Amino acid sequence: MRRLTKTAANLNDDQISGWRTIKRVVPYLWPAEHPWVKRRVVAALTVLFIAKLVAVYTPQLYKQAVDALSGDGDATMLAMGAIGLTVAYGVARLMNVGFQQLRDVIFARVGQRALRQLALETFTHIHRLSMRYHISRKTGGLSRIIERGVKGVEFLLRFLLFSIGPLVLELLLIGVILAVQFSVWYLVVVLATIVLYVIFTFRVTEWRVRIRKVMNDQDTDANQKAIDSLLNFETVKYFGAEAREAERYDGAMQKYEAAALQTSYSLAFLNFGQSLIITSGLVGVMVMAAFGVQNGQMTVGDFVLVNAYMIQITMPLNFLGTVYREIRQALVDMGEMFDLLESPAEVQDKKGARALEVKGGEVELDSVEFGYDPERPILKGVSIKAGAGETIAIVGPSGSGKSTIGRLLFRFYDVGAGALRIDGQDVRDVTQTSLHDQIGVVPQDTVLFNDTVYYNIAYGNPDAPRSQVEAAAKAAKIHDFIMALPNGYETTVGERGLKLSGGEKQRVGIARTLLKDPPILLLDEATSALDSETERDIQDELNGLGHGRTVFTIAHRLSTITHADQIIVLENGLVAERGTFDELLAVGGRFSDMWHRQQNDDEEEA
Repeated sequence: MRRLTKTAANLNDDQISGWRTIKRVVPYLWPAEHPWVKRRVVAALTVLFIAKLVAVYTPQLYKQAVDALSGDGDATMLAMGAIGLTVAYGVARLMNVGFQQLRDVIFARVGQRALRQLALETFTHIHRLSMRYHISRKTGGLSRIIERGVKGVEFLLRFLLFSIGPLVLELLLIGVILAVQFSVWYLVVVLATIVLYVIFTFRVTEWRVRIRKVMNDQDTDANQKAIDSLLNFETVKYFGAEAREAERYDGAMQKYEAAALQTSYSLAFLNFGQSLIITSGLVGVMVMAAFGVQNGQMTVGDFVLVNAYMIQITMPLNFLGTVYREIRQALVDMGEMFDLLESPAEVQDKKGARALEVKGGEVELDSVEFGYDPERPILKGVSIKAGAGETIAIVGPSGSGKSTIGRLLFRFYDVGAGALRIDGQDVRDVTQTSLHDQIGVVPQDTVLFNDTVYYNIAYGNPDAPRSQVEAAAKAAKIHDFIMALPNGYETTVGERGLKLSGGEKQRVGIARTLLKDPPILLLDEATSALDSETERDIQDELNGLGHGRTVFTIAHRLSTITHADQIIVLENGLVAERGTFDELLAVGGRFSDMWHRQQNDDEEEA
């Protein structure tokens, strides 16, 4: 009983979700701000109506041609002759197809516009979502949701407009013609066939949709595992885990296979059931027509006409089954995408937020408290003040909150308590776009786009002329290396920049930050992943990059921050020590211990 109740609740939830999705899609079909879309929709519907009238009348010409051949037609039809009527029948069929194609041509721009607009909205919204969302996301699963959802847009718009309503109209017209021209019993049999067909189709399709949803979930999971494994190609190789990854992927595909088989079996059952109902109705009507011909109440042409109309009913009914299945699937796919679109962005601009105005670049953290999880605070009242043009170094053990300060500065998250200000302006009161424009970041691991070296450097300022891009590369000491490549600046760097070494990627990252030319700079352990020699080379470039800017350096190697105006030592989310390099060494506290430990480690390595 509980299981039945749960199933009924799931069906109700699916119906609510389906109606929600339809309501979200309708504005793309009838947008108030785009009259041309409305005109095209009306024109497409008009052409569709004409096509249906032609389609319903076409079998009458076929009947008259048969009657003319058998000598049963009226004088006018006999005068036209069987050949003339046959030609007219062919022209009518051609007109029907022509009007349907014209309808598609008129509507194509409406559907493509909706597809493009929704794809852009989804893409933009994903970039607007918080860092917390992107850390926990599954890239493969996300791409599948977007792909399936966007593909469903045009399909749903087209079939909502051109399938259900026109199908009902065509069936109604044919039923009325059969009742008026022959007998009401023809209408009764036709209606009974349609009702049975629709009930059977919808019931079985609802069952199949649930199976298909499971299949989609398994498909998403398998795709996510595949992409995750490929993105970690090097790690897989390091641990000789190719067989393990293949087994993991095959396990996901095995579940997908089981769901796909259920889908295939249920489709066979659906198709056979539909054929049984349609064939029974067809045979019933044709038997009635055969009796009519034998009794002399109907002509051979009437018999042919009834057959033609039943076939004409059969085709859209078969089509209805497919359309309903696809519409339900599109609703499921688009429902997942709309769920994504309705996921709120954790960090949002305030209403009326103004653009950040950086005059000197003073940055202040005022008693900042923050935790990724409310139960586990990271920063517990941190206060730091960086004057305009100063370099502030932040050091401390892992988990002390160093990188968290960088993320709060860029406003990937909002502070839990306290305030973070730039030139006296709370970052929560300014637009995120203007804030991001004023801050440059060189991360620990520079990730590059799978494009050319030029594209990756110019990403810092896409409007910069080539001379500035090359100047930035020269300042980052990577111009000569680029020119030595086979294709120079047009060399493709590979996915995530895998074709370049760690030092080369860092120099590209420095070059694009130089091109951005921000007044505030965040160096997030920018050299910790490099060897000592490369680190020394890049450190000089980073020091040059920070000249004249307010710099926050999150450091692992203490030898890279000896020049800092102020060093902040974090421990357990609190400022344990602060001062210049010499002052902190003189104190002989936490920083001094860290320094001497690193020096000893370096000597042992040497």
